[in-house]
Amino acid sequence: MKRRYNEVNNLPTNEDVDATTAALELEHEKHTKVKFVNRIYFGVYAMDTWYFSPYPDEYGKSPALFVCEWCLKYMLQPTSLRDHDCQHRQPPGREIYRKGNVSVYEVDGAEHKLYCQNLCLLAKVFLDHKTLYFDVSTFLFYILTEVDADGAHFVGYFSKEKVSVDNNNLACICTLPPYQKKGYGRFLIEFSYALSQAEGKIGSPEKPLSDLGKLGYRSYWSWLLLNALRGKKGTISMPALSKATGIAPDDVFNTLQALNLTKYWKGEHVVCITPKLIDDLLATGKFKGPKVPVDVRCLRWSSPL
Repeated sequence: MKRRYNEVNNLPTNEDVDATTAALELEHEKHTKVKFVNRIYFGVYAMDTWYFSPYPDEYGKSPALFVCEWCLKYMLQPTSLRDHDCQHRQPPGREIYRKGNVSVYEVDGAEHKLYCQNLCLLAKVFLDHKTLYFDVSTFLFYILTEVDADGAHFVGYFSKEKVSVDNNNLACICTLPPYQKKGYGRFLIEFSYALSQAEGKIGSPEKPLSDLGKLGYRSYWSWLLLNALRGKKGTISMPALSKATGIAPDDVFNTLQALNLTKYWKGEHVVCITPKLIDDLLATGKFKGPKVPVDVRCLRWSSPL
């Protein structure tokens, strides 16, 4: 299967690929060819890999690996996968979100160490600079699934530190190739903010963002901020807009500055707009809403810490 990946924090995310994103993606691919495992068989899918992943011993040297879609155990032979009698039909941990056939599980890296280590090894074949493989105990993993009669099928995930002094709400994020172009990367970004708001915090992804990561997040931030500004006029402070949207003040400023909506007034940066200006920007069609929006009414979450 032809792979198609964007990056956030050197990781794939936003599915709304424009010409600029595609060009960055191709340029990035030229410089990241080193790999050993060329293909991953996962459920009903065969996925071509992108990067090297430190699978141990002979697994890391095999041209193909066969991975159980339920427990993420990796094997060398298709017969091993067929004989693998996995009793699981969903990720470990607790289900914290369900709407229709979309479900999210929260998995503690300390409680489900092997699953999370296997997840990191699998994700690494699609991520270039990921360094978290085995020390997973200080992270929480949020597993996005599609649910059918067979179970909750792994779609993608994001991770975040249990305790972040910088209030980072996302460390790594990945959507598997078969589920690209469906809006799931955007869903994961939005979900990370929904969790931050449930915690009563203003969150932000780990920095620095890659070029592709900036595009993915800037798309989400721009859409959210422009809709928050719709119908307003005059000047609005950055802290007020941050509080209204849950986006960190620096991210608010950088996004609106890129849209030429800021000015320096009385010693601080403020948003200076008219309703027509916001309507005209939204009318361009460049700032699209999510294909799969997060419905916070379906979030069943309390802090595990």
